[in-house]
Amino acid sequence: MFSIFRRKKSGTGVETTTVRPSEKSGVDPLEARLARTRSSLSSLFGLIKSASQIDEELIEEIETTLLTADMGVGATTRIIDRLREGIAKGVVAEPSQVLPAVQAELYDLIEPVEQFLAVDPAKKPFVILTVGVNGVGKTTTIGKLARRYMDEGLSVMLAAGDTFRAAAVEQLQAWGERNGVPVVAQKSGADTAAVIYDALHSARARGIDVLIADTAGRLHTQGHLMDELAKVRRVMKKIDPDAPHETMLVVDAGTGQNALAQARQFNQAVELTGITVTKLDGTARGGVLFAIAHELNIPIRFIGVGETAADLRPFDAGTFVHAVLPVEERAEQSA
Repeated sequence: MFSIFRRKKSGTGVETTTVRPSEKSGVDPLEARLARTRSSLSSLFGLIKSASQIDEELIEEIETTLLTADMGVGATTRIIDRLREGIAKGVVAEPSQVLPAVQAELYDLIEPVEQFLAVDPAKKPFVILTVGVNGVGKTTTIGKLARRYMDEGLSVMLAAGDTFRAAAVEQLQAWGERNGVPVVAQKSGADTAAVIYDALHSARARGIDVLIADTAGRLHTQGHLMDELAKVRRVMKKIDPDAPHETMLVVDAGTGQNALAQARQFNQAVELTGITVTKLDGTARGGVLFAIAHELNIPIRFIGVGETAADLRPFDAGTFVHAVLPVEERAEQSA
């Protein structure tokens, strides 16, 4: 348990509160998986330990550290502005109070996008349309999601809508075989919308609980390919006016601010309802989650922190912030 400074909801200033990091990560602490992102923020501990007072130089160095962690200009500016407010009000008066204040602002920034993706049993099948560029781990994420829902006792079907990338259909079929779930696929080069239309029709006929549809990995800068995604959505609505029930973008944390650019443009094209951020265990650029939360306020559904299905974890804001900036433990080590 650790104390942090948080802005009051009324906007009247900053108050002290206590937040408990979630224990969802069990015996495999998320902190261990996010070591690289945490390392990009580690210089904060040295800065604050060596500071005899809170001055402009310290604030500027904190700002630089946040930017280096790929939090983006907007999110960093918000954090620094609120830190300055706390200092002006006398709530943050000593260097030892700076780190908890920064952690509090990180939590306030990202907590609103912690929204668990719950499958609505009234919508059968519950359709998840996955989008994203090549190489972000989209198809692998689909396989891991299938495993998760099967473990929850739900029936799952996959739609191999990525008909243009070499071996994409085979990759999804391999996941289907591994998880024991049916995969609807057509020949290479087939129309994506047609594949997903057939899959939705089949899923309804078979009483499937969850249909997860893959789409062709595409550059977010290619407008005609974005138009194709819009076509997929229109075709699905001919069978179910509410489909897709989730349009999930998968982004690779290692791409940093480019992940934010992808989220921005995909959202404009297909109205995203959720984001999954992969490969967080292999990069120091996990701060991009804060940039996404600040600019887009789109729910972050899952984070990928390893190779196994269990390493695709529902996003928990408290656990994540504590993992990348664990004030209590690090403060004790610096003492």
